[in-house]
Amino acid sequence: MENRRAFIKQLAAAGMLSALPNALLSQASPAPKEKIWGSLMHLSFNMWEDHDRLKNDGNTNHQVRVWDSNLRLSESLWEESLKKMVANGLNMVVIDLGDAVRYDSHPEIAVKNAWTPARLRSELAKMRKMGLEPIPKLNFSAGHDQWLGDYSRMVSTPTYYKVCGELIAEVISLFDKPRFFHLGYDEENAQNQRFLNVAIVRHGEQWWKDFYFFVKEVEKGGVRPWIWSDFAWENQEEFFKKMPKSVLQSNWYYGNDFSDPNHKIVRTFLRLEKEGFDQIPCGTYYVSATEKPKDENMMANVQFATKSIADSRLMGFLLTNWRPTTEAYREEILKGFDLTGQARKWYNQNRKS
Repeated sequence: MENRRAFIKQLAAAGMLSALPNALLSQASPAPKEKIWGSLMHLSFNMWEDHDRLKNDGNTNHQVRVWDSNLRLSESLWEESLKKMVANGLNMVVIDLGDAVRYDSHPEIAVKNAWTPARLRSELAKMRKMGLEPIPKLNFSAGHDQWLGDYSRMVSTPTYYKVCGELIAEVISLFDKPRFFHLGYDEENAQNQRFLNVAIVRHGEQWWKDFYFFVKEVEKGGVRPWIWSDFAWENQEEFFKKMPKSVLQSNWYYGNDFSDPNHKIVRTFLRLEKEGFDQIPCGTYYVSATEKPKDENMMANVQFATKSIADSRLMGFLLTNWRPTTEAYREEILKGFDLTGQARKWYNQNRKS
């Protein structure tokens, strides 16, 4: 390939490029394959069990996480977000569906004003016309599944398996068999649930039994499962012994310093690469009352991944924001797309040849 490229450059310098057959040109200089440049968008934001700290500690970053029986969605912000993604070269939308759809299989979990399946299908068609690939997300972490309503307290029971399987099958159908299905599966541990009114944490073989159930249900529909990778942070050997290579990994890091290879998150990126997993590294942008705005995070993720992950296994990048899609967060949600667009430009200028 390198010799062929050098040959083309010599011909170009000699003014003879136009004489080459088109077939030879296409073989000599293939267009680089566009990576995934995705963003998580929240149709549903009911991921946390109510607890007193969220309601009463005065921190708006906590209070926004309180469960709400109504759909939290600004239609105009949703529309502008899609346009902003396209303007910045993004090509994928991961939609956190949760209880924001009145599923035919389980309408009982829907919040007020939830989208109908027909409305969802219409939105998906519009996204595809805009050049955005829609991907479904239902988070089945026992720490982030409050969108399941009463079923979130039936984890690992026959009823739970039946309901979750039916929801996955319906969503795959609604999305016309998407390329991926994001299962979430993050932060299921005691630390992240220490303030919840009801805390459920699966351990050991039960965690894996349920995880394999979800993987099977997604793959049964001809779709590739996708998860957050943070279980590996504290369970490295168990994770890499039991995690199927078919599962797409999004390790997430919201800091800017990747210099310490022993940092548990940085180490996980490197181990995923060493073990041959496909990755979509995940960064963020949001404004917090207790942290500096994360203006550099997406760029830092992209720069680190570009030098640390083989191009064949680096499938792209994902932006998250942990805010409902409402007017109160318009500015920071839209800014995230601009920052991701800047990181994409850097990548396209510096990507591995």
